[in-house]
Amino acid sequence: MEKYNKKTRSIWGSWWMSIRKWFYLLWLIYEVSIRFYDYSLEVYHFFTQHQKNIVSFISEPGFHILAILSSFLTFAICTIFLTVPICFVLYQFFKTTNLTNTLFEEKLKRIL
Repeated sequence: MEKYNKKTRSIWGSWWMSIRKWFYLLWLIYEVSIRFYDYSLEVYHFFTQHQKNIVSFISEPGFHILAILSSFLTFAICTIFLTVPICFVLYQFFKTTNLTNTLFEEKLKRIL
């Protein structure tokens, strides 16, 4: 039984072990930043589509400030409250040998 209980190696090779904790982290930051940038653009476009209704309450320069500030805040809030904690958790997952002490985690880390 002992001879069949071998640890499988990563499909990417041994050099991958030292790089993976940073690669997944940077890839997540890249993908999420692109997605949050799209959200920010959609917020800006929403304001520009409803420009007539908003300008009657605030002036034209105030409208542009509101649109830009809202899109920036959308990006900042999503990044601070979603990206930063998830990146920290992902980094800790690959940094610690067996974070949850489960067989599933060991198998997952071997594959990745």
